Amino acid sequence: MPDRSIDYLLVGGGLASANCARWLRESGADGAVVVVGREPDRPYNRPECSKGYLRGEESREEPMFRPESWWDEQNIEVLTSTSVTALDATARTAKLSTGDVLTFGKALIATGANVRRLNVDGCELDDIYYLRTLGNADSIRASVSDADEVVLIGGSFIACEVAASLTALGKKCTLVMQERVALEARVGEQAGQFVHSLLESHGIVLHGEDGLERYEGDGRVAKVVSNRGVDLPAQTVVVGVGVAPDVTIAKRAGIEIGERGGMRCTAQLETSVPGIFAAGDACEYKSVLHRGSMLRLEHWDVAFNQGRAAALNMLGGGDAYATVPYFYSVLSDWGELESVGPIGSWDQEIVRGSYDDGNFTTWYLKDNVVAAALTWGRPDDLDHARRLIEQGEPLSDAAREQLRDLDSDLALVGR
Repeated sequence: MPDRSIDYLLVGGGLASANCARWLRESGADGAVVVVGREPDRPYNRPECSKGYLRGEESREEPMFRPESWWDEQNIEVLTSTSVTALDATARTAKLSTGDVLTFGKALIATGANVRRLNVDGCELDDIYYLRTLGNADSIRASVSDADEVVLIGGSFIACEVAASLTALGKKCTLVMQERVALEARVGEQAGQFVHSLLESHGIVLHGEDGLERYEGDGRVAKVVSNRGVDLPAQTVVVGVGVAPDVTIAKRAGIEIGERGGMRCTAQLETSVPGIFAAGDACEYKSVLHRGSMLRLEHWDVAFNQGRAAALNMLGGGDAYATVPYFYSVLSDWGELESVGPIGSWDQEIVRGSYDDGNFTTWYLKDNVVAAALTWGRPDDLDHARRLIEQGEPLSDAAREQLRDLDSDLALVGR
């Protein structure tokens, strides 16, 4: 028999569950709310793992979603270092790794994503790390304390941010990546080349159009050998080659999985099982801002805002999730990339400003409609980008020229 009954079960210990719990309480829910998370820490802002926290500039408390006392004040129970091992969607029961069984009324599944691991010769050696948690950041910082040379595998945000952070700590960093230029797969060749050149200007060596062949060392990694046969000395390796949505529990519970690998959800973030919602990296939802397309976004901001939307819909709100996603990537103290909208599929780029000057906004259009925008040094442009994304209207030739022209008033575009 179940050990106890609760009203709201929030599976996953990240920002999606945290903000869902917050909005349940702020919107009047007075039933029992339980957050179940496998990490030893209560919910925190994960982006800091590769930035200030990794560099030792932030305390353990600073990335936390809320102070420890807040959870008790809100009467929200957080079970850390605990997993849901089985979920019965029909009986509304959840078995925990502790052996306890909970019955629940409604649930949120916000299990996030798992890092993609590379199974190559030497992968069992010490001082090879993947970055996803505060604990991972602690281990990397400890490892590089007596390391001179660090190799990073991957050319996306994690590898670039970690390289920038470790360079700021005085380490010699080298990137090995399949992309020709850094971030090319995420932001396109032009903006990627800007980041690529920025990293090089700070002494980071990048090996593009290459990959990991194997590690070498005696107990501890000492060398990385690339597919092209390049030998790179390394006392620490950090691998950042993407993530995969964690839908193990959802699959076992019979929840439908979409084509993008996440739990297939309505625009209201409800899964194929009524009363069970999803949010964050493992949520694949019907986007009202993108003509009903199914989206799955790995943005911390998406997890945060979807947590709120899920809470309101658990309480009967019924509103579609329609928040334009925001993303940022800080490269040490060199500057910050910011974007709105999913930079995924586009057929046209319009640049406002200059990559050479390090002051630009790249507009990504699909079928003449603004789908996303990325900026370095022009954050005010993103407010206009949000409006244009929400409008979803094709742009005229004159409007496209306004996006490009630094002297034009963006407030007039699309009016």
